[in-house]
Amino acid sequence: MFHTGLIHWLPLWCHLGRALEAARPVTSPGIPTLVSLPWGSDGFIRHAHGIDSVAVQFTDAFLQPDLPTPQVSERRDPDPSRMQMPQGNPLLLSHTLQELLARDTVQVELIPEKKGLFLKHVEYEVSSQRFQSSVYRRYNDFVVFHEMLLQKFPYRMVPALPPKRMLGADREFIEARRRALKRFINLVARHPPFSEDVVLKLFLSFSGPDVQNKLKESAQLVGDEFVNCKLATRAKDFLPADIQTQFAISRELIRNIYNSFYKLRDRAERIASRAIDNAADLLIFGKELSALGSDTTPLPSWATLNSSTWGFLKQALKGLSVEFALLADKAAQQGKQEENDVVEKLNLFLDLLQSYKDLCARHEKGLLHKPQRALHTYSLMKRPAMSAAVQSREPESVEQLESRIMEQENAIQTMELRNYFSLYCLHQETQLVHVYLPLTSHILGAFVNSQIQGHKEMSKVWNDLKPKLSCLFAGPNSTLTPPRSPQDGVSPH
Repeated sequence: MFHTGLIHWLPLWCHLGRALEAARPVTSPGIPTLVSLPWGSDGFIRHAHGIDSVAVQFTDAFLQPDLPTPQVSERRDPDPSRMQMPQGNPLLLSHTLQELLARDTVQVELIPEKKGLFLKHVEYEVSSQRFQSSVYRRYNDFVVFHEMLLQKFPYRMVPALPPKRMLGADREFIEARRRALKRFINLVARHPPFSEDVVLKLFLSFSGPDVQNKLKESAQLVGDEFVNCKLATRAKDFLPADIQTQFAISRELIRNIYNSFYKLRDRAERIASRAIDNAADLLIFGKELSALGSDTTPLPSWATLNSSTWGFLKQALKGLSVEFALLADKAAQQGKQEENDVVEKLNLFLDLLQSYKDLCARHEKGLLHKPQRALHTYSLMKRPAMSAAVQSREPESVEQLESRIMEQENAIQTMELRNYFSLYCLHQETQLVHVYLPLTSHILGAFVNSQIQGHKEMSKVWNDLKPKLSCLFAGPNSTLTPPRSPQDGVSPH
C-alpha cells in the first residue's frame, strides 16, 4: 500500500511544482522581481538557469562548509555601490532579496564542550564568508553583541536571541539554540545599517581576548544612530503625510502574515518529524525481519512434515532487511532536508517578523510617549517655578529659571526629532520586511522539491524491492503466488 501511495503522490507533487511556477507573484512598485523557478520537464527544480533565486543562494546560507581562517588583511567588503542610498528620497530602499542574501553567509557550529570550574559551557565557531574569518564565541558574547546593537540602533529591527541555557539542557536544546544563533547572526549580517557597523565587524573577525569589552568600548566611543545620521534632524521632511495610517496598516498586515507563517512552520515541523519517525519504523521493521530470518530455533520434523519451506522463507526474510534499511535511510534524509530547507527558512522569516513586531512595540510604548510625558512634566514644573522666581525678584533666580527652561525645551525638541527619526527608520524597516516577502516562494519551492525528490527516491527503492519478494514464494512444494499490483488489472475490492 505504501508503495502504491508513492506512485500516486509523485505526479501530484510534480503538478504542484508546476502550479507554483505559474502562480509566482506579479511585480509591484517597490518589490523586486522574483526570478522564475527553474522547473524541469520531469517536475524537478533544476540547479541551473536562475536557481540562485530559489535554492542555491539561500541553501548555501545553511549548508556552506567550514571556511578557513585567513589573515586580517584578507577581509572583503561588499561592493560600495550597493551601500549607497538611492537617488532622490533617502527614505526609499533599493535593495533586493538577492542582494541582501549575498552580503554575507555566516556559519555557527558547535565546538566540543569544555569543562569549567563548576559547569560545562558551550562554545561556537562563527565563520563569516564576507570577512573570510573564523572566531570562537560563547553565548554570553552573543548577549553583549545583542545589547550593543540595541544601544546603537534602538530604532531598527534587532532580532531576539534564543533563551539562555537552563539546568539540565540536553543536546536537542543545544542544537536548537545553535540554529537560532545562526539565524540571528545571518539576519544581522545582512541588515543594511548593521552590516556596515564596526560592532558587527568586531564580532565576526576579532580573534583577540575579551571580545565583550572590545564590543563595549567600540559602542561607547560614539552615540546611537540618531546622533551619527546626517539626516536625523530632517527625518520629518521625508515622511509621508499619512505615515501613522501607513504604519497601522503595515503593522496589521505583518501581524497577519506572522500568524499564518507560525502555523505553517508548526505543520512543516510535523511533516519533517513524521518523515523521521517513518525512518525509525522502517528500520525497526527491517531489523525484525532480519531477526526472524536469523532465528536458529530447531523445528520438529512432525511440524514441518519434512518440508524446507520455513528455511527458504527465513533466508529470504533476512535478505529483505537490507532494502528496509535503505528505505529508512531515504526517509531520514527527506526529514533532515525538510528541517534544513523548509523549517529553518520558515524560522528565519518568523524571526524577522518577530523583530519587526518588537520594534513596533518599542516605538509605541517607549519612544512615542516620551515627548508627551516630557511636555506634561514641563508644563507642571514651569508655572510654579516662574511664580517663585517672580516673588523672589532675584536676578540669579530668574537666570537659573531661564536656563532650566531652555534646557527643558531643547530636550523636548530633541525628543520630538527622535520620534520623527524613529518613524523614519520604522518606515525603512517596513520596506525591508517586504523585501524579504519573496522568501515565501523560496520556501514553497524547497518544500515541493523535497517532497518530489523524497517520493521519487522512496518509490525507486520500493520498486527495486518488489521483485525480491518472489523469493518468498519460490520454496519447494509452494503453491503460493505473489500478490498482483493494481496496475495488473485486479480490482482493489
